[in-house]
Amino acid sequence: MPESEEAVYQAARALTAGLALALAFALERWRPHATLRPAWRTNLGLWAIDSLVMATVCGACGWIVSSWAASRGLGLLAWAGAGKWLAIGIGILALDAVSYAWHRANHQIPLFWRFHQVHHGDASFHVTTALRFHPGELLLALPVRLAAVVFLGVPPEGVLGFEMIFGAANLLEHGNFDLPRRIESVVERLLVTPALHRGHHAADWRELNTNFGTVLSIWDRLAHTFHAGEPDRPVVTGLPDGSRVEALSLSESLSLPFARRRTRAR
Repeated sequence: MPESEEAVYQAARALTAGLALALAFALERWRPHATLRPAWRTNLGLWAIDSLVMATVCGACGWIVSSWAASRGLGLLAWAGAGKWLAIGIGILALDAVSYAWHRANHQIPLFWRFHQVHHGDASFHVTTALRFHPGELLLALPVRLAAVVFLGVPPEGVLGFEMIFGAANLLEHGNFDLPRRIESVVERLLVTPALHRGHHAADWRELNTNFGTVLSIWDRLAHTFHAGEPDRPVVTGLPDGSRVEALSLSESLSLPFARRRTRAR
């Protein structure tokens, strides 16, 4: 992959994330859901570590693997003879469906939940919660994501488009803000909103295991894991099973997957 293409790829992702982050902060000031004390050090610390790990291990590997598969005519979309723009559109939708399935697996498979619980360990649901992932979870997800790209035959532009949309949606849906009720009822028919995702972060297994989608809410509706959002409803967020803490420190978050005492996947 030429350095110029990789630079454009990385710059497009960074620009989209920066704009989404700025919008989320603005909406949090405009229509805040609750008064919070975000875990700035832990969340930003995990983000910095994750960025370093993924830049070292992966970099622009999504684009690279997609380009490699495309040059060899690999993947369902290539075999079906889908045109470029159709393949991009279907590829973005399919990768979002894969993301839904992977997210659900993180809640149901004990090994995956060990790492994913770090994300749920934030008792203050805030835009920076979107940056709070254990590097082990990202490394576990990497081969799944790359295998999906090759199997589906998603064009490089589709991979970039998905990562930009996914990154923006991830930041906005973790925002500590509410949409007006009338707008919420319309938007959540198609997209995941903060009210929907806030319920997913509830410290209650019955609600925690709903609303697994990141971009589209249709996957939850089809799989019967959808739980309607209520913008102004207070939600106690954090880890379930009585092990919820106000905010795990950075070191505690990094060691949590390996601790004896941890919440169980359900």
